[in-house]
Amino acid sequence: MKNFFNYYQRLAQFELFHRRIKRYIGNKQKRLDFLGIGVAKAGTSALHDYLIQHPQIGMGDTKEIHFFDRSQHYLLPNWFYFRYHKHFNFNSGKKVYGEITPVYLYWRSAAARIWEYNPKIKLIAILRNPVDRAYSQWNMNIQNGRISLPFNEAIEYETERAKRMLPYQHHQYSLIDRGYYCAQIREYLRFFPKNQLLFIQYDRFKSHPKETLDTIFDFLQVDKSLYNYSPLTANVFNYEKNMDPEIRKTLINIYYNE
Repeated sequence: MKNFFNYYQRLAQFELFHRRIKRYIGNKQKRLDFLGIGVAKAGTSALHDYLIQHPQIGMGDTKEIHFFDRSQHYLLPNWFYFRYHKHFNFNSGKKVYGEITPVYLYWRSAAARIWEYNPKIKLIAILRNPVDRAYSQWNMNIQNGRISLPFNEAIEYETERAKRMLPYQHHQYSLIDRGYYCAQIREYLRFFPKNQLLFIQYDRFKSHPKETLDTIFDFLQVDKSLYNYSPLTANVFNYEKNMDPEIRKTLINIYYNE
C-alpha cells in the first residue's frame, strides 16, 4: 500500500512539474497572430500570395500547413508547438504572423485546437456560394486525379463514402458537407468573440481585391499604405463544362433547407 501511495505521489509531482513548465515556457513563446481558416476554392491561394507581399506580415514557409486538422500532431504532447512553429521565422521582425489552411473552418476539432493554441488569435474566412464551391472543388480533384467519379455521382455517394470514415472526416469526400457554413461558424463562435472573426465574400474579393485587402489589413492592424498592390491570380482551373442545371437546382434546395 505504501508503494502504491508513493507511486501516485510521484505521478502527481511529475504532472505538477509539467504544468509549471508548460505555463512558464508556453506563456513566453510566440504565437501566430492570425489564421485564414476557409474556405477551399474561394481565393485563399490568392490571399496567401497577397499577404506574403506585405512588409509587416510574416507567413509560413508553405501555404496550407494543415496543423490543426491533422490528428497525428496531437498524438504526442504538443505543449510548445515546435512542429508547427518550425514553418515560421519569428526572427524576421514582422508585426504579425499567420498562415492559411482553408479546411480549418470545416474541420470539427480545429476550432477547439486553435483556441487552445491562442484564444486571442484573429481568424479570416472567405465564403463562397456553396454550390459553386462544391463544383469547383470537384473540378480541382478531377484534374488532380484525387477522384474519378462524375459530379452527380460524387455528390450522390458522398454521404455513403463519408460514413466509412466515421468518426473522422474526409478531406476529399466533402464536396457538399463543406458548404454547411452556418454550423461551422457556430462552432467557432463557441470559442471566439465576433470581433476576432472576419468574413469576406468571395465575389467581392474577386471583383474588388484591393478594397478587400484594405479591410483585411485594418483587421490585422497593419499599415495598408505600406502595401504596393498589383493584381494576382492563383489556382485557376478551367472547367470542361458547366454544371448541369438540374444538379444546381438540387444543390440549391439542399443548402436552402440547411
